[in-house]
Amino acid sequence: MPLLLGHRGAPRLARENTLGSLLLALEKGMDGVELDVQMTRDKVLVVHHDFALEDRPFSAWASWELPPHIPRLEEVLGALEGAYVNIELKSIPPSDGREAVLVELLSRFSLDRIWVSSFDPFALLRLRRLNPRISLGFLLEAKEGFDLLPCLGVDWVHPQAGLLTEEKARALQRTHKLAVWTVNDPVWIKQMADWGVDAVITDLAGFL
Repeated sequence: MPLLLGHRGAPRLARENTLGSLLLALEKGMDGVELDVQMTRDKVLVVHHDFALEDRPFSAWASWELPPHIPRLEEVLGALEGAYVNIELKSIPPSDGREAVLVELLSRFSLDRIWVSSFDPFALLRLRRLNPRISLGFLLEAKEGFDLLPCLGVDWVHPQAGLLTEEKARALQRTHKLAVWTVNDPVWIKQMADWGVDAVITDLAGFL
């Protein structure tokens, strides 16, 4: 059976990407969680999906100005110790230095069950250069993204589930670990398991 990762926690039961939602996903039987990370003006990493809050980019917010439901990544990793955690680093080129901030933060935690994914191949290259010990994954939602894999040196590939066939899944697993997103049909989850994928990212925490 693949790892089951709660997509932003348990979004059908609680507000996504909050500490409560992430912990609830584990309580409901998930092996771990997928979460999104942004960086504030004062270079604090926080857990949130969108690049802006109240039409104001996170780069314009100081961490102490944020509402209390948006947790710091450091707090979340401490609370989720022992669970599998896939950190999606939100990034738009050019870099604002968030890769170095993340590498420094992760140096304080065990990396055994943590890996970092991103849609931004440049962010992944910077992370690889800063600390080759961090496990990395390339997120892709278009089939052309597969052509970039040999250039990136990542451990994981994270395709949108609709890009996969059994043949493609088997081929990818010869060189990478495979996590698919976002799979919200139990029949498809079983199909992914039959294809041997390593992890399934789902909104169904509490419903499986």
